[in-house]
Amino acid sequence: MNETPQPPVPPEAPGPPAGEPYPVTFDVRYPDRELNRVSTGFRILAAIPIAVVLAAIGGGYWWDSYAYGAGAGGILFLPVLLMILFREKYPRWWFDWNRELLRFANRVGAYVLLLDDRYPSTDEQQYVRLELEYPDVPNELNRWLPLVKWFLAIPHYVVLLVLHIGVLFAVIGAWFAILFTGRYPRGIFDFVVGVMRWTNRVGAYAFALVTDRYPPFRLAP
Repeated sequence: MNETPQPPVPPEAPGPPAGEPYPVTFDVRYPDRELNRVSTGFRILAAIPIAVVLAAIGGGYWWDSYAYGAGAGGILFLPVLLMILFREKYPRWWFDWNRELLRFANRVGAYVLLLDDRYPSTDEQQYVRLELEYPDVPNELNRWLPLVKWFLAIPHYVVLLVLHIGVLFAVIGAWFAILFTGRYPRGIFDFVVGVMRWTNRVGAYAFALVTDRYPPFRLAP
């Protein structure tokens, strides 16, 4: 008995494979040890010198990791936008500058948020890991999208504003926990790191312009 021929299956639309990790990865190693209580107690004062260094390099700084700029100093945004738009290029040294500045800012942020008691290095990654995939601009980035990415990310700004308020109260709780027990509660630690991860993804999408994949609404990797 002859079978009825089946129509050919159309190919799937191009896109990232299911489960493919986002091209921006961030993590902080949990300090599974007793933290320095004196350093924790006076963390705001201890962080002032390195915060001044970061502000001098980045043109400004706020605790959760970004100092965006249009030119020298800060994250290179406008120059990268123009290069992608008119030349479909992202100069490698511009990418390296943005990545290293974000890494440094996140180390300072992690220190201020009490995630570790080791003083932030200006060049070594230490306990904070941030990786950005260098984009193949002609094949991976839409040259027009950088004009509107900052606008498309508005829903993330709203959610992150609420999450950052939550982080403020969470870190206050962690401060007391470290002073009395020497340990950073793991649940609070994972929440703070998750918010930093989310913030980095949004910043890499909307301002560092390293990817066109819209950031996921999640704290997890």
